[in-house]
Amino acid sequence: MSTDLTRRRTLQAAGAAALAAGLSSLTATTAHADDTAEGDNAAPKLVTYPIPSGVATRASFKVRVRTAPDGEWQTLACYDHGVKEINATTGSGKVWGSSMVYFDFRGSVEIEVTYLKGGTTKARVRPDSYGITSELLGDTLRFTLDEPKDVVVQINDEIFDCLHVITNHIDPNPPSADDPDVIYFGPGLHSLSGDILYVPSGKTVYLAGGAVVTGQISFKDAEKARLRGHGVLRPRGTVGGVQLDHSKNIRVEDVILLGNGLGCWEADGGVVKKVRVFTWGQWGDGLPLYCSKNITYDSCFVRSSDDSHSIYAHRGELYGDTRDVTIKNATLWADVAHPINIGTHGNSDAPEMIENLVIKNVDILDHREPQMNYQGCIALNAGDSNLIKNVRIEDVRVEDFRWGQLLNFRVMYNTTYNTSVGRGIEDVYIKNLTYTGTHANPSLFLGYDADHAIKNVTFENLVVDGLVIADSMRKPRWYKTTDMVQWHANEHVIDLKFLTTAEAQAAAAS
Repeated sequence: MSTDLTRRRTLQAAGAAALAAGLSSLTATTAHADDTAEGDNAAPKLVTYPIPSGVATRASFKVRVRTAPDGEWQTLACYDHGVKEINATTGSGKVWGSSMVYFDFRGSVEIEVTYLKGGTTKARVRPDSYGITSELLGDTLRFTLDEPKDVVVQINDEIFDCLHVITNHIDPNPPSADDPDVIYFGPGLHSLSGDILYVPSGKTVYLAGGAVVTGQISFKDAEKARLRGHGVLRPRGTVGGVQLDHSKNIRVEDVILLGNGLGCWEADGGVVKKVRVFTWGQWGDGLPLYCSKNITYDSCFVRSSDDSHSIYAHRGELYGDTRDVTIKNATLWADVAHPINIGTHGNSDAPEMIENLVIKNVDILDHREPQMNYQGCIALNAGDSNLIKNVRIEDVRVEDFRWGQLLNFRVMYNTTYNTSVGRGIEDVYIKNLTYTGTHANPSLFLGYDADHAIKNVTFENLVVDGLVIADSMRKPRWYKTTDMVQWHANEHVIDLKFLTTAEAQAAAAS
């Protein structure tokens, strides 16, 4: 199908669906008319979008929002999406219903959430690091956002029947639907022809606020192309999500992915910014990456039914090193497996590297994994002759999670997935890692043998439940530092250090 025909059909579908949803194209245009420039002195503004007819909604919450302090209230319908729970005894999975709303704003907004099931005794707005306080009156709570953030509202510590609130800045420069370089999806429900849209090089796909697109968006062999907008992409069956497939210099921004994630397959150069991912199916990795380089994930929110981030080398038809990958400003919730998992898959015949990784300013909200082989909020698991090298982890805050380990660093030969032992893990620096909670199993640091070891791992300002863990802390002289947090490092872990910030600064200055 030609690009012109694709655009014509999507525009026709947009008009019909927008009318059905009660939002005319004039309203959509007006919503952006005075947003060509945002500044500190611009008037507060709120833009909401109806859910198109034919898209599932959920009625656990009544949600209203207004510009603070006294704007007109607008009521938001909630998207229905799944979240996964694994039965630790049988291994079977159950999908629970959950809720999501989204909107755009400038200035400050007040959000009112009423739990329609009743019986509310407490409420929590996460991540905790945002310091958001709420006022609870019966089954209704109110809180304020001074800038766009993605948060989770939990009532009575409910894990599954939560409200996920996704917010954006108002788009200051939306493209024209008539732009020949844009494949435009306006408000309403759309289905992709053949369930997959292959994006040509140089093109931009735009999902306007209020758009719901069914299918997959693929950047196969594309260069300098883009996906952006405040709409939703959902799968048809298992065909969905976004793929950066042997692509170069692709940018994906702001979109919401319900049911499938975004994968990088031998991609070179990519920015994935403020992408929101919800998965609840089998093998539901949120942001998987294989054999890719120069990829930055910035300000993404992931709630996943497998690893939220998975970073690997070779598997299947994908070959090559993985390097220069950054994850920053993220919020991660893994209902199954790891929030961040690095290193499992590689090439035993022609060993590969996974190197130069940065993980910075991350909130980890949950981790639940009963299998010992797959625990670790952050896991560095070198298998398949991989060498994991030069990893920087900084400013990571881990809230109390349900089941698993804070860290799992392991050179392994997992016969389920590996054909050889990993070569090793080297040069890892972890600064300002904080865990607050009581559910963590002991973290494990396990080299395989003397030739497949973990080398040169340094912690600076590790804080566990308010206690700074350092080799210089007061402890019985026969205790290891890891004993103070009930962690275990075996004899094939070489040069493991725990420093205070002052000690690290003194060592750097010497």
